Amino acid sequence: MLRRLWLEPPRALSLDHGVARGDMSRIFRVSFVAVCVAACVALVVVLQSGTASAGLRGPSGLPLPRFVSVKAIKAHVRHGPGTDYAVKWTFVRRDLPVEIYQEYGNWRRIRDWTGEDGWVFAPLLSGRRTALVEPWSGGVSVRLRKRPDGPVSAVLEPRVVVRLRGCDGRWCEVATSKVSGFVKQERLWGVYPGERFK
Repeated sequence: MLRRLWLEPPRALSLDHGVARGDMSRIFRVSFVAVCVAACVALVVVLQSGTASAGLRGPSGLPLPRFVSVKAIKAHVRHGPGTDYAVKWTFVRRDLPVEIYQEYGNWRRIRDWTGEDGWVFAPLLSGRRTALVEPWSGGVSVRLRKRPDGPVSAVLEPRVVVRLRGCDGRWCEVATSKVSGFVKQERLWGVYPGERFK
C-alpha cells in the first residue's frame, strides 16, 4: 500500500465543480476583462469629476488632491514627513500654488508646477487660492469681461502669481497688486479643469 501511494501522482483538488477546464479558463478571462473595464471606467469618472466631487478625503477631512498656497516666506520641502528627513529644497517666495495629494499627521505631500514633490509642514501652507500664469507658454490676457473678445486690461507674463477670487469652470477672476480681471481657466496652473469655487 505504501508503494502504491508513492508511485501514484497526487490528485489535485478540483474547484471547478463539474465545469470543464477550458470553460473555467474562458470564464476567468471574461471575468478578468470585465473587472479591468470597470476599473478603467471608474478611474476616468474620478479623473473627470474634479477634486471635491471625487470624494477622496485626507485625515484632515479636506479633499485630496487640492490646491493651496505657500504661506511662509521660507518653507522647507523635505524627503519625508518629519524634521528627521533631509531638506530637498526651500520655497523662498510666498503665495506660490502647490498641490497637496497626501497627508500624514501635520505634514502634507505637495507637488509644484514643475512636478517636483516633497513634504511640507502644514502650518507653512494656506488655503488661500493662487495660481501661476501658464509657465509653459507665452503671456495671458486679462480681460475685463468673461468673453474671449472682451477688452484686455493687461497681459501677464508666464509664472506671474495671481490671487484667485473664483472660477466658474471656464473663466477665473484673478487679481495682482496692480491688475484684476478674468483669465481662461485652462491658462492657469493652480486650478483644476472645470473646477468651480467662489
